[in-house]
Amino acid sequence: MKWFSKKKPAKEDLLIDEINKTKIALEAAYSNFENVVDPDLIDSCIYEMNAVQNRYKFLLKQAKAADKNFC
Repeated sequence: MKWFSKKKPAKEDLLIDEINKTKIALEAAYSNFENVVDPDLIDSCIYEMNAVQNRYKFLLKQAKAADKNFC
């Protein structure tokens, strides 16, 4: 009987997973922004959206660089 060992996920798989998580976080931030009325919460949502957008852009750049290195 052959035992299957768990393989470590490839770097690309981890990157794609992080991109998907960040996309969900961005959707949640937009949803929160649409539903708040307090000015302080609006500011907080804007900061959160900007932070998540910057993370998303960074991860996309990393994915593009990894794709170029792969080819």
